[in-house]
Amino acid sequence: MLLPLLAFAGQRKKTTSQEPPKTPRNVIFVVGDGMGVAQVYSSIVSQKGDNSVFLRFPVTGFSRTYSNNRYTTDSGAGGSALMTGHKVDNYHIAIGPDNTWYASFLTMAKHLFGKAAGFVVTSSVLDATPASTYAHVSERHMTDSVSLQMSQCGFDVMIGGNKNPFLTANRKDGLSPLDTLMSRGYSMAYSPLELMNIHSRRICGLLSPNDPPTAPSRGRWLTMGALKAIETLNQSDNGFVLMIEGSQIDWAGHNNDSAYLVAEMADFEEMLTAVLDFAELDGNTLVVVTADHETSGLSLLDGDIQQGVNRFTFATGNHSGCMVPVFAYGPGAINFAGIQQNTAFFEKIMTLLNGGNRFPGGLPYCVYNFGR
Repeated sequence: MLLPLLAFAGQRKKTTSQEPPKTPRNVIFVVGDGMGVAQVYSSIVSQKGDNSVFLRFPVTGFSRTYSNNRYTTDSGAGGSALMTGHKVDNYHIAIGPDNTWYASFLTMAKHLFGKAAGFVVTSSVLDATPASTYAHVSERHMTDSVSLQMSQCGFDVMIGGNKNPFLTANRKDGLSPLDTLMSRGYSMAYSPLELMNIHSRRICGLLSPNDPPTAPSRGRWLTMGALKAIETLNQSDNGFVLMIEGSQIDWAGHNNDSAYLVAEMADFEEMLTAVLDFAELDGNTLVVVTADHETSGLSLLDGDIQQGVNRFTFATGNHSGCMVPVFAYGPGAINFAGIQQNTAFFEKIMTLLNGGNRFPGGLPYCVYNFGR
């Protein structure tokens, strides 16, 4: 069942003299929620030095993560800046202080360039980072509104957890976003196995009743979800944009749980290896990896590289204001080198998708103009 889906996994592109494309057909934007430099290096060490996928990226940089109103961002403002190119207040989702709605680069790419679009996360599909791709609310926990907006956003693939808020019995407004999704032609999956058995151009996977399990108990949810999304979106004649989040790196940091963090980073590495393998074989896919913020103020004071062991020290159970790393591979990757604002990703990605012609950021693109 999984052989066609995994046909490219583990393969590497052979060297060719052909001139590589300067702009991408596809963009895969990968977020390690809460993933700072120490989290990345801990994973490199856990992979025993030279085996980490992070070492395959030729372009690296940093992102500055402060929000519109705080030195230290929350995930709502952090995700919104990455996806929309606008710094917003903490706890806001893609909405400015004056209530202006800001569209994500996924929404813009779908409606302006005809790209297929989607996301895969290991959190609730209503959590801050995925919500930043499609929703607009002044408080990230407004789940009734966020779920309604998700059901109407028109993305081709949406995969994560938390089915319960979509059910009428669990809502204050008595509505059913689940019915809306099905009426709009989505094939629904409520488990990873159901997801793998779907063959459709429109997929919504609500793979757990509440928040998803932790790694490794949830199995290969993230890697399989990413590959399923790529397989589905890559059928588009116009290419695709995909956001993938390793969501629970952040949760492990909030818990100051080193074993949890090691497991989530290993899960992230497995997914990222499959993504990079696809991009190398495809030759027309840009992969950008970063974080919305750092969580826990992690320090690595000692360890053993040969044994793949780190000694973790956590400074806080909350987010920190540190810059976070950026990794890029593929057409246009060089644009993501250096120190950049977290709002810069939107304009850089949209410019590349626009054939290299500058696509200005900072404009109030209102989603309701797209006929949602």
